[in-house]
Parts: sequence; structure tokens; C-alpha cells
Amino acid sequence: MPSENSSPPSLTAEDWQAGGFGLYLHWPFCQAKCPYCDFNSHVVATIDQARWQRAYLSEIDRLGAETQGRVLRSVFFGGGTPSLMDPDLVAAILDRVRATWATANDFEVTLEANPTSVEAGRFAGYRAAGVDRVSMGLQALNDDDLRRLGRLHSAAEARAAFDVARQSFARVSFDLIYARQHQTLAAWQAELREALAMAADHLSLYQLTIEPGTAFGRLHDAGRLAGLPDDDLGADMYAATQEICAAAGLPAYEVSNHAVPGAESRHNLIYWRYGDYAGIGPGAHGRLTLYGQRYATETPLAPGAWLEAVETGGNGERPRNALSASDQAAEYLMMALRMAEGVDLRRLRQLDQDYVDINKINSLQELNMVELREESLRLTPAGRPVLNAVLRNLLGGD
Repeated sequence: MPSENSSPPSLTAEDWQAGGFGLYLHWPFCQAKCPYCDFNSHVVATIDQARWQRAYLSEIDRLGAETQGRVLRSVFFGGGTPSLMDPDLVAAILDRVRATWATANDFEVTLEANPTSVEAGRFAGYRAAGVDRVSMGLQALNDDDLRRLGRLHSAAEARAAFDVARQSFARVSFDLIYARQHQTLAAWQAELREALAMAADHLSLYQLTIEPGTAFGRLHDAGRLAGLPDDDLGADMYAATQEICAAAGLPAYEVSNHAVPGAESRHNLIYWRYGDYAGIGPGAHGRLTLYGQRYATETPLAPGAWLEAVETGGNGERPRNALSASDQAAEYLMMALRMAEGVDLRRLRQLDQDYVDINKINSLQELNMVELREESLRLTPAGRPVLNAVLRNLLGGD
């Protein structure tokens, strides 16, 4: 097989290098399905982890053969609840990863965890395997709201799990959801300050979204999800989040993510900077540039279907979708505008010379939604809460 660099690249052939190259592995299993969750997660009685190991390693070998010569910047174990994985399984995966790709000097390995599956011994095993960052799904710091969110842990268990993680890993992030049922602005401000006092270096703070097809979505449609904040209160909570986190030294580097400078998620930056990433596991997505063409990749959602595809066909992916120049420009714009650093318009023009509409940008500037400094397009503080509306405008919608 010839090298992907064996012929002169087109303008977009090596665009992925601006964002780097990462690997996402999806573990689809959870102890329970949260009512707000629309991720690809499943509750099962037993898991044959040896079988899953063989499938993951097979897919690493397949994708590694296509991407030889690249430097891998990050691995992210997402889910589901990856902290239900045996440490030996994580170790086997990371051993194969290191044997397959050269890794960056600042190589990052993140594993998502839920407080109910946090054990000191298990975390020591993950650390020995090479995990150096944990992202914890705390979601709330009071028991009433945890119950409403369908979480299996208490607030005390969440704090204890965080302490275990801090003892095991130098870098720990956790998630919180705000704009919850019956939540007041003052309650959210107090909870956020408590979270910051726990000394995490990274926080992912998401406004509750009612997704179709979830238990919350069905309740909402039936008029049985009481106490949700109105738009004005949601906006006030968002504004308070920005102010409190910035004052504590964790400014927003992305719409929903805050970090001490230098503690940003290196893996997620690959997404937002529109790099390449291989996706392994049921429901995993990817972006791969091969021989000058960028492809979107995806896999079957059902765990059994993915396993069968790997075991019988040697390939866990569905057919790849070649992305046009305008597809790539749109994806880069949607990703990069989420970040504080914004969109490099020179790069956007390289992806698609005709994609930048200066009239739309000027109109959004007049509304104080975006700012243009030299060749960098960024959201203003007023534009961040209405990101979707800004994108609709720039992408050609109403």
C-alpha cells in the first residue's frame, strides 16, 4: 500500500495536521441508562471482556496499517462507562496502541468514569496501564437533583470518588449539568463555587438539553417534566458560569469547557481544531484523511452488530463517506467557532475558497455576535450563548 504522502497533496490533503491525530474508543456499557442521555449506551447483565479485547485490538491493527507514520496525540476512552472496563483490558489496548503509532511528547490518555464505578485499586490499574487523565460524570452535587437525573450515586459518593481520582491522576476533570428542574440561579452559583473549591483543573459545564427519544424527552412531550428554567433564567445561569469560572482561573476555552490554562483536553482540541481521529467501537465516529481525501467514518450502534462485523469481516466500520471541500469547510467552521481561539479564515479558504462570506461576517459584527481580528473569526461574549443561530447564519440558513 503506498504512503498517503506518496504523491503531491492537494490543498486539503494535509489539513488534518493543523488539529493533530487522535484515537477514540467507545465502551458502550453502563450500569443504568440516565433519563437525559442520548449517547450510545447499553445495560447488560454480563460482558465478555476478553472478546471485546480481541475486537478492539483487531481494529487498532486495521486502522494502524492505514495511518502508519502518524504521531498519535491522544487516546480517549468514552462511553457508556469506561470505568467498568477491566484494567487489564485497558492495559492491553494501550500496549497495542504504543506498538502501532509513535506518540507525541505530550501524549494524553483520558478515561471517562462514573462515581459508582470508582475504586482505588481499579484506578491504580488504569494509571499503571498508562491512563493519565480522568473525566468524571458527577452531574450534580446534591442528592435531590442526582435522583431527578437518574444517577446511581450520592453527592457524598461523588466527592469521595473525586478524591480517589485526585490521588491517582495528576489531571482530573468532571462534568456538571445546570438549568436543572427547580434549580435557582443562587443554587447554581453556590454549587459551581463548591465545584471550583474541589480543585479540578478542568470542568465541563452543560446546560440541560431535552433530547428526543430519551426518558426526559418523553416526559417533556407529555407535559410531565416540571420546573425547567425559562430562557431568561438559563441565560443568566450561563452568564454566571462564565463569570465565576473566569474569576477562579478556569476561563472558557470552548463553549461548555473551562480549564486552567494548559489543562485543556488535548483530545477534544483535536475535534475542535478539526484534526483527524480514528473511531473504534459501536457508534464511534471518525475523520480520516487518506491519499488526499478526508472521510467521515462511523460504526454500527448495536454492540452485538459491531462485534460481529469485526469478528466475521475484519472491519467494524460502515462504508466511508468522502467529504467534499464545502463539507470540510462547514465542519471546520462548526467546530472551531466553539473555541475561544476561533476560526482561522486562511485555513477555511484553503478548504473551500468560496466559503467565506464577508457580508455575513460584517452583519454579525454589527450585531456584536462575532469579532474579526486579522484572519481570526471569534464569537463575542454576546455571541457565545447564541452559537447555533450564528452558525445558521454563516452556513447559509435563516
